[in-house]
Amino acid sequence: MKEKILEMLAEICEDDVVTEDLSIDLFEEGLLDSLGVAQLLMETEDRLGVVIGLTEIERSDIDTPEKIVSLIERKAVS
Repeated sequence: MKEKILEMLAEICEDDVVTEDLSIDLFEEGLLDSLGVAQLLMETEDRLGVVIGLTEIERSDIDTPEKIVSLIERKAVS
């Protein structure tokens, strides 16, 4: 699942660096913004069947690829 999440994130951020540096701060680097977060949540539901509500997360929960992968994987098993 990790590979699928990172592939999806790279498409949304339009940069493969997110698959290479899992600790990069997506917001500080300008790779992800609020529109990108909404797109990420929609794609996560469409592609992976994992529903995460916008109100369930804080920016600090999803500021790195590593945290995004962890969040989605946790939600997938719950």
